[in-house]
Formats: sequence, C-alpha cells, structure tokens
Amino acid sequence: MTIGKLAAAEGVGVETVRFYQRRGLLPQPERRGSGYREYTDADRSRLVFIRRARRLGFTLGEIAELLGPAEAQSATEIQTAAQVKLAAIDDQVRELMRQRCRLRQLIRVCEHGDGKQCAALQLPDSVAS
Repeated sequence: MTIGKLAAAEGVGVETVRFYQRRGLLPQPERRGSGYREYTDADRSRLVFIRRARRLGFTLGEIAELLGPAEAQSATEIQTAAQVKLAAIDDQVRELMRQRCRLRQLIRVCEHGDGKQCAALQLPDSVAS
C-alpha cells in the first residue's frame, strides 16, 4: 500500500508516517517498479503499535526501545516497561492530588483569609500541604 493509504488506514497524516520514519520507528520502504514506496502489513502493524503505545503515554524514545531491532522485545520486556510507566503515572497522580489540595487551600485563603497571602500565593503554615 502507498503512504497515503497506510496513513488513512490508521487515521494519521502522511507527515506523521514520515515523522515516525525519520525517528527510526518505521522503516523506509524501498521503491517498487511503479516508483512508489510500498508499505506492508508489517509496517501497518508497527504503526498500530506506535499509535497504541502513544495513547498509553509512552514517549517516542520509549517506543523505540520497546520496538527494538526488528521488534525483538519479548512480552516480558514490554510488561516490565508498562509496569515502569504505570508507576510513573501513579507518581504523577499523587503529585497532582497534592497540587489539587494546595490549590483548594489557596482558594480558601483567598476567599476567607489574608488577602496578602492570597496575592503572594502563600498558604499559612498551618494549612500548607
């Protein structure tokens, strides 16, 4: 299939496919007799993998590691990478919850407390974190 058909089949733009090729995530197919580059089902599967991994929060660098040379990574290695990613997300969620709490406290200070502390984005020591 052509680059346009590959891109359309997966709901991405042609430039996205080219970007993934420049990053080494998708191989650059050879030109066939027609002069067009022909993409295979394996290329499409690889693009699907990249898109799914992006939706799961993996960076392009992490995806490159997951794909490895010719998709050499095992299910165990992918599972380990997913566990590491999940732990990082859990840490982010905890930090966001702390930030949410601090913002709610700041709102209370601004509504009912010292205007100077509000303007300075300061919380009294008794309500910090």
